[in-house]
Amino acid sequence: MLVAGAATVAGTGPATAATTCAGLAGLTIPASAMSLPTTGGRVTSASVATGPAGEYCRADADLFPVDRAAPSIKMRVALPRDWNRKALMFGGGGYNGTIPDVASNVPFGPADRPVPLARGYATFASDSGHQQNPASPPSLDGSFGANDEALVNFAAGDALKKTRDASLFLIRRAYGTSPAETFFAGGSTGGREALNVAQRWPTAFDGVISAYPAWNNMAEILDLGYLTQVLSKPGAFPGPDKQKLVYDSVIAACDGRDGVGDNVVSNPGGCRFDPRVLRCPGGADTGPACLSDAQIGAVTAMSTPFRWPYRIASGETQYPGFPFLSGADMRTPFLGFGTTAPANPMPVTSGYGMQYWDQWVKYFLTRDPQYRSLDVDPRHPGRWLGRISELSKVQDRNNADLRPFARAGGKLILLHGAADELVSPYSTSDYYERVRSVAGPRTTDGFLRYYVVPGANHANFGTPAFAAAWDSLTALERWVDKGQSPANPVVTDLAHARTRPLCAYPGWPRYRAGDPDSASSYVCTR
Repeated sequence: MLVAGAATVAGTGPATAATTCAGLAGLTIPASAMSLPTTGGRVTSASVATGPAGEYCRADADLFPVDRAAPSIKMRVALPRDWNRKALMFGGGGYNGTIPDVASNVPFGPADRPVPLARGYATFASDSGHQQNPASPPSLDGSFGANDEALVNFAAGDALKKTRDASLFLIRRAYGTSPAETFFAGGSTGGREALNVAQRWPTAFDGVISAYPAWNNMAEILDLGYLTQVLSKPGAFPGPDKQKLVYDSVIAACDGRDGVGDNVVSNPGGCRFDPRVLRCPGGADTGPACLSDAQIGAVTAMSTPFRWPYRIASGETQYPGFPFLSGADMRTPFLGFGTTAPANPMPVTSGYGMQYWDQWVKYFLTRDPQYRSLDVDPRHPGRWLGRISELSKVQDRNNADLRPFARAGGKLILLHGAADELVSPYSTSDYYERVRSVAGPRTTDGFLRYYVVPGANHANFGTPAFAAAWDSLTALERWVDKGQSPANPVVTDLAHARTRPLCAYPGWPRYRAGDPDSASSYVCTR
């Protein structure tokens, strides 16, 4: 076994990735190593890989299900030779189905700092308990939802704890000791997973980074279903030219309100824009320079809270909608809108959110792959209401009570881009306010920091107005190790070589004077 901080493997001479791997190949992972039910697991391969940390041992394993019809959880652990006595788990994205890159960076991570594996972290991740069909668009295969165990592994997050426990078992076997600290980092679905582990297993992770989290998954799915209905109506879908028209018009109306014209709206809450100013004469679609009445209705629906007129078991009642400025700088289309209207069958060129809804209807809700997703109206689900309510108990388990995590000494950094086009930043702000309401402001300030990044979109997709990068991992380390909370953090725009202060919510950066590309020229205000 590779002893942490030592240069030798006990009794075998110099420590190398090869000797570490040799001790893991074919290893059985007992079911007792995991706190949730499995039938154990096995290391399927262990080999030497070369990456940013030099040579490391990459071990792949399968965790076996209780239900023989359910798929295994496929996971991977990266074990660096020069281990820093810390471990980090990566979250997934969309419907998962593939193992995240264990040699990657944290969400919105910096370009000028080593990735976690290169810093000496033992890193690990899993596919959350199912394997994506290679023919499906990435992260958009929901077919696993037809199996209850696979659904709970993904939607309730059970695969997270199983993966964490099995990974720590392998880390102990490799290094002869447990990590001194274990972190989690994820965005989107991975952001929801980050909040899930903090809530459900408050002592399992010492620090958590949650970026643009789809934390209330069922609520967002119902909104996506509603928008799918709206955008499918004749003439309602605004194509890429009209999406750009909306975006450019919002920027023109609101950009300078923070003191500088830089194509970034720093205070979205202060941006008031009425899409009716873009109305075509008579309300008909007369070309790319205006919006028809049907398109105005669709754009308004995107940015308006969706409330459903029935009760579901999770207690959720609405989803807050998206900012008008959602999206990239419109050299690429809205990730949420896509380039063509939703239809039956769902086009692959429709928005990511519409395709996500389509998969959910087919495999989570109806469990009928031939079901036409446009035939389910989230406003009036009829015979599907009971199933929606049951699924809400699984998919919306984040209840915002993080007091046990705080009492255990856990620290949480929460991030969201103000121009996110797939997961609403308003939803994350709602989550933060719920945490403060439950735990109280003083307790919340002791373990949680929440930042909204102006101009940043979902996962820096395409060509965002502000390609956010911040060394949140170092900030988290200092907070966990030394009790030093983040102080005056600065976020970098990788696309435009500029910086801004990263203001704790509800603060935002207002320009004072000086170089508009320098964070020192701004002050956080409310």
